[in-house]
Amino acid sequence: MRTKIYLILFYISWLFLSLQIANSQELPTTKSFSPADTSTNVEILSGVKKLEYRKIDSITEVQILVGNVRLKQGNSFFSCDSCVINKRLNLFEAWGSVHIIDSDTINVYSDFLRYLTDKKIAYLTKNVKLTDGKGTLTTQNMEYDVNTKVGIYKKGGKVVSKKTVLTSDEGIYYADLKDVYFRKNVFLKDPSYTLKSDSLLYNTRTEISRFISETIIKDSSNRTVHTKDGFYNPKMGKAEFNQRPLIIDGSIRATGNKVISDDSSGITQFYGNAIFVDTAESRTVIAGEVFINKKTESFLASKNPLMILKQENDSIFVAADTLFSSKLSALYLSKDTINKKEQRKKINDVNKTDSTNRYFEAYRNVRIFNDSLQAVCDSLFYSYQDSTFRLFKNPVVWAKENQIFGDTILLFTKNNKAEKMDVFKNSFIISRVQAEIYNQIKSVRLNAFFKNGTIDSVRARGLANCIYFIQDQDSAFTGINQSAADIIDIFFREGELNRIVFRSEVQGTIWPIQQKKPEEMRLPNFKWMENRRPKTKYELFEQ
Repeated sequence: MRTKIYLILFYISWLFLSLQIANSQELPTTKSFSPADTSTNVEILSGVKKLEYRKIDSITEVQILVGNVRLKQGNSFFSCDSCVINKRLNLFEAWGSVHIIDSDTINVYSDFLRYLTDKKIAYLTKNVKLTDGKGTLTTQNMEYDVNTKVGIYKKGGKVVSKKTVLTSDEGIYYADLKDVYFRKNVFLKDPSYTLKSDSLLYNTRTEISRFISETIIKDSSNRTVHTKDGFYNPKMGKAEFNQRPLIIDGSIRATGNKVISDDSSGITQFYGNAIFVDTAESRTVIAGEVFINKKTESFLASKNPLMILKQENDSIFVAADTLFSSKLSALYLSKDTINKKEQRKKINDVNKTDSTNRYFEAYRNVRIFNDSLQAVCDSLFYSYQDSTFRLFKNPVVWAKENQIFGDTILLFTKNNKAEKMDVFKNSFIISRVQAEIYNQIKSVRLNAFFKNGTIDSVRARGLANCIYFIQDQDSAFTGINQSAADIIDIFFREGELNRIVFRSEVQGTIWPIQQKKPEEMRLPNFKWMENRRPKTKYELFEQ
């Protein structure tokens, strides 16, 4: 009841004084009110048009100031149209054009202020604005601590820093640090990106955003980042994301334990269990580290990288020490060649907007696996334009019980299935029949042909030599054919050697099976390299 009486008397006094403003005169002196602690002393600066004392009750007296009101407490200045000072409660209330100047760097504005002089806490209402010279916060209700230079709003606010606009339901503004902590329905809009989050730290001086909860970022190129932890520095164009962020860029989805992005170079780095998926090219890359260059549309994968070329029933898995992929047109353009006409023709032959304008390379310890064919080599080049794997330095290819190797191997594919294979120099095909029993053909060059991804026939040309174990209808061994010819054709049935045909300049011997031990029947440079063969796709995932 007593409180209600106090409020009624207060507002009657306020109305009475308002009517007297026209007849008031400026005060020539400076007055002050304070409790015993001088650090909370509030001075009434000169220039006030009307000052009056009103006794509310036996223990409460208020000062009423009207017109050009200016107050000071320490390094903080207050101005308003009118105010009421209550010394007993250590507070004053101010109305109209409220302005706080705090330490010459922070300006706070509002329509109404309730200020606790002992605690130096301001409660501001309606059209509240706080600016520190770098950013401006606007809201309808705010609590501002003059001691700590911290402003808090809980009913919606907006911060504008240059061209960046941030809104949220709640926020804490650390004016000295230029930091703002946004909470609930955070939305950031900038010319270069937009951001949605539940919580965000933002610095108005550096313009750095720090992510501390689920955050979705979309940049001007429509790339989207989903992250929980990290920061973005728009001045430097650098960002760092942790806790396995997800980046979606058109047909590309990529993630890693940690991601570092540089807008100026266009390079994004993925560290720790990185996964890079391109749905347009049906390609997935898994590696310890992946570097993506958006400007050149290239990527580099290292630390046990694995590439998966997806197809419906029999995907191709490629592992190596390093994997690299880029645009085929850029490769032709970068090559130094005397024949510029030929170079231009290659570039013109590539459809630069098509998915075939790509290639990838694999270096060191290259391994390839799919269900019908496996291979190893030192280095590999694959062109999407002609769907050809080029295997270099000690390449070996296995198809069921058949092993093919030579100096260089070209493996032509169609719909990601083997269609044809050319083997150059020191070509060798070995078909394992039983332990220590191998059918062998050696020549200068081999041409192998596949049906539905399974080896169907092979032609050996140039100094072709053959060792073939002859079997009867019951699969019993009856002899060994050791022959040479200019051309030897080998035909397979369901991936197993079925028959051999010799063409031109045929010479040879058929040995009775009893006269030769299987291990004696070996052509020069014979090597059965089953220990190098990838047995399953899971071997490629091993560290």
